[in-house]
Amino acid sequence: MKGFDAKGENLFYVSTEESPVIKNLFQLNIKSGKAKRITSATGLHATQISTDGSSVIDVFSTTENPRTIQVIDLKTTKSKTLLQAANPIADYAMGKLDIFTIKNNSGDDLYCRMFKPVNFDATKKYPVIVYWYGGPHAQMILNSWNGGAGDYWFQYMAERGYVVFTLDTRGSDNRGKAFEQSIFRKAGDVQMKDLENGVNYLTGQPFVDKNNMGLFGWSYGGFMTTNFVLNHPGVFKAAVAGGPVMDWKYYEIMYGERYMDTPQENPEGYEATNLIKQAGKLKDKLLLIHGVQDPVVVQQHSVNFVKACVDAGVQVDYMIYPGHEHNVLGKDRAHLYQKVTDYFMQNLK
Repeated sequence: MKGFDAKGENLFYVSTEESPVIKNLFQLNIKSGKAKRITSATGLHATQISTDGSSVIDVFSTTENPRTIQVIDLKTTKSKTLLQAANPIADYAMGKLDIFTIKNNSGDDLYCRMFKPVNFDATKKYPVIVYWYGGPHAQMILNSWNGGAGDYWFQYMAERGYVVFTLDTRGSDNRGKAFEQSIFRKAGDVQMKDLENGVNYLTGQPFVDKNNMGLFGWSYGGFMTTNFVLNHPGVFKAAVAGGPVMDWKYYEIMYGERYMDTPQENPEGYEATNLIKQAGKLKDKLLLIHGVQDPVVVQQHSVNFVKACVDAGVQVDYMIYPGHEHNVLGKDRAHLYQKVTDYFMQNLK
């Protein structure tokens, strides 16, 4: 909800009713119950209503438009452009971006994003990097600039000849209660099934080299990445898990109990998601990355997993970032991306 106009006659709200990957501003008349869309351009809109409810500042982008900032007069519905951003990567060779859906085994539409390599040739086979998150209150794929990706690393890898694929599994945001709560008390279960559908889609494409695929995720995505390679060996040749949750009983109470209940209430769920106890199943190349000062996913998660790998005689790769918390930021982020890039380039031939 964005608020009311000065007289309290109209309520303004943001809705994804047209598509989960699009956000628009609507105006609802309290008396009539009739709603109308205020923002006109298809895309992802971030809006701010004036105090008297007479105008709106609208900031929006699409996969083709980096950013437009405009003012909308609510009485006349006319808009005035304040800023039109230029394409910041116009001078670079870019991979083709596509947003589409596939079906999972439950009949749900799963939104996918794919960056194809620069100078893509459908007769060739390309290695693949799958990036995912899988957790609640997050959405990777949007009809916005760069497809919702926060940086250009995906394009960087497309420039180097990789197909880069992402899908929003069950549990992700803006798809309704049932879609999100399907993960309740059993984190990772339906998400891994959805990724299996994604893998089936990828391996069914003639340009995909199914023998050279990598998996990458951070935080909840680090948990999901580790979970998948432990329980689906041989699908991905190499994987990178950053800030990974390895045992939910070590995670913060507010988030953990919201989605898993307590260990006492849900012992089966906590046991099934204790990846430390499953470390001996690791057969693929796996790089763990952790910020030493991480207060969200404490380093105990990955350290205990490494110890379990050592005890089981299993090899695992490990990288720490001293001075960093849950995300590696600042100048060291370039080092992080180089580390991840090198790992995939060394292992996905």
